[in-house]
Amino acid sequence: MLVIVTGPSGSGKTTLCQEVLARARARRLDCAGVLSPARLLDGHKVGIDLFDVRRGEVRPLAEADQEPGPVRTTAYRFHPETLAWGAAVIDAATPCDLLLIDELGPLELVRGEGWAGALDVLRLGRFRLSVVVVRPTLLDAFRMAVPGTDAHVVTLPGGPLGEMVDEILAPFA
Repeated sequence: MLVIVTGPSGSGKTTLCQEVLARARARRLDCAGVLSPARLLDGHKVGIDLFDVRRGEVRPLAEADQEPGPVRTTAYRFHPETLAWGAAVIDAATPCDLLLIDELGPLELVRGEGWAGALDVLRLGRFRLSVVVVRPTLLDAFRMAVPGTDAHVVTLPGGPLGEMVDEILAPFA
């Protein structure tokens, strides 16, 4: 089963994924994949980190700046070595009970960079449940990249966090 978590920037997509992970671990599920929490300084987002769900390792993924770099989006300069590490983490994540991928964005779905290999991992389906963060503007591109999946979409902001987590983890009830 595949769940797509979507919503505007700052709506709580990563927070929802973190809560899904916490509850899945409490149920002793085999959890793997990557989460991309914001790095804050004085309440301002200055970058993004990358968290390996299975091993607990964290590395800096991107900086919110305008400095040149080999991999950039409008707002972020990505660390190529962390992108490569994240791709390896995703490639090695399955089989597992819960696969988390936060997020598949323009690098993957528009440019074919970043963690584009995650699309193959999702197509193979060697997991019981996958929760993937995708921006609203990229939902169609994601569906085209992973055709034939019967994905359930959770849109934020939504209802109470606990109810959304229960809904996502329903297959493990």
